[in-house]
Amino acid sequence: MSARRLLQVVLVVQAIAALGIALAAMRWLDAGPWTAAAIGCGSVALVRLLINMNNFVLAAFFASPTPPEFRLRGLQGLRLLAEEFGASMFYTSWTMPWARAGMQTYPDSAAVPVLLVHGYGCNSGYWAHLLPRLARARISHATVDLTPVTADIEHYVAQVERACEALRAQTGAAKIAVVAHSMGGLVTRAWMRRHGQDRVLRVLTLGTPHFGTGLANFGLGVNAAQMRWKGGAPCDWLRALDASEDAQRRALFTSIFSHHDNIISPQTSSALPGARNLAFGGIGHVALGRNTRILDAVMRELAARKTGDPVPA
Repeated sequence: MSARRLLQVVLVVQAIAALGIALAAMRWLDAGPWTAAAIGCGSVALVRLLINMNNFVLAAFFASPTPPEFRLRGLQGLRLLAEEFGASMFYTSWTMPWARAGMQTYPDSAAVPVLLVHGYGCNSGYWAHLLPRLARARISHATVDLTPVTADIEHYVAQVERACEALRAQTGAAKIAVVAHSMGGLVTRAWMRRHGQDRVLRVLTLGTPHFGTGLANFGLGVNAAQMRWKGGAPCDWLRALDASEDAQRRALFTSIFSHHDNIISPQTSSALPGARNLAFGGIGHVALGRNTRILDAVMRELAARKTGDPVPA
């Protein structure tokens, strides 16, 4: 099943639940229609909020130490939760249930084309906030929808290869850049292991569990098993992927991550030796795709790599 179809089913289930709660409120609490509707929708939203909060609790069991300069103070923890909850609701309820992979090219642009690879349980709708920035910069780009949701990561390699070749054919570019979120970074690395790096100028990963995450122990599917961090160590698949890469390949990567990621834990699992690692704080996992600090960093990396100039810290 695709993420789009799965999220559509989830939306229907949520709507039925909200309607049932609203009808119950009208019957048992004598609530008016608008009050009942607010109770029904609010109850569903509360469940979604509790799921988000539970992710932060689970992540705490596997968390790496937070450097002093990234520790949260005052109301920053509430801001972190609110941003992550808002991002989760926006993507799963608005963009991803209807998204389809696509391509936008600018024949007169000198910028390197960008392929966008989403993460576990997502689809091309995850890039809703980055796509307008790429368009304003006239950067040709393409998205890919990895299917099915719970497949082996190696299964997605052929899908990325097709998307890469289609983007190169439409733009005439010899090389592309890749921006990947979460599992998408592992998919990209598996793709490069099989097809090489000659067509890749740069890879930017956002919150990718390069060495696994404890929360994958609770995930479903072959791909979740391939992202597991258990007993203080990454799984066999991740270790084999790590061993397959040399310094030249790692130099192509920039890993952008947050010390408060609520899905990738330990958070330092996203730090990739030999790569350029950019650490942030106060940002959750899903929110990486819409946080302005992260999007600014992505655009700076892409702009600098276009010319080979050094990237500002």
